[in-house]
Amino acid sequence: MAPVKVFGPAAFANVARVLVCLEEVGADYEVVDIDFMALEHKSPEHLTRNPFGQIPAFQDGDLILFESRAISKYVIHKYKMNEANLMREGNLKEAIMVDIWTEVEAHTYNPALSPVVYECLFNPLLQGIPTNQKVVDESLEKLKKVLEMYEEHLSKHKYLAGDFISFADLNHFPYTFYFMATPHAVLFDSYPHVKAWWESLVARPSIKKLGASMAALTT
Repeated sequence: MAPVKVFGPAAFANVARVLVCLEEVGADYEVVDIDFMALEHKSPEHLTRNPFGQIPAFQDGDLILFESRAISKYVIHKYKMNEANLMREGNLKEAIMVDIWTEVEAHTYNPALSPVVYECLFNPLLQGIPTNQKVVDESLEKLKKVLEMYEEHLSKHKYLAGDFISFADLNHFPYTFYFMATPHAVLFDSYPHVKAWWESLVARPSIKKLGASMAALTT
């Protein structure tokens, strides 16, 4: 069986979200680099894969997908294994908790945390745009409130959906990884259960492997 293809720079957060799931399920894959600075993601060829001109895109045979969270779910469903049941299929209560915390990441956690990443890392390093401290300060205040909620929840459960690793946790990995490379990583020290949860994630072989290449983006 030919490996699936993931289109986009491996170090980019939304690409890494897909790659960590592929690593967790042990699937064969090929990363096809897209030169973001040269605007290859806006090329006619890439627009046939992702009509919005974004990354990643994904190909499995004649199936083309876009949107990293949807691609990740496809990967998990296709390559599901008993030892990597990341969507908790077969247990309705656990599966819905995975869905809930996946939604929380997309609509609450990431909107609070990712502006700090863009302002402190991506904009200065990739585009030469100075940090907008007002945006950072406002986002940090929002993030503190979110982390308070996470702290309370994680004081009762090892992972977000329960006492098991799931897609809900892995989904948080890419942007949190980059947040930890900003001057504001110390914020997590105020939330010991959140910090313990994060440390358990970065200890996973899949995240160690991807983190090694992602770190290059911050140096």
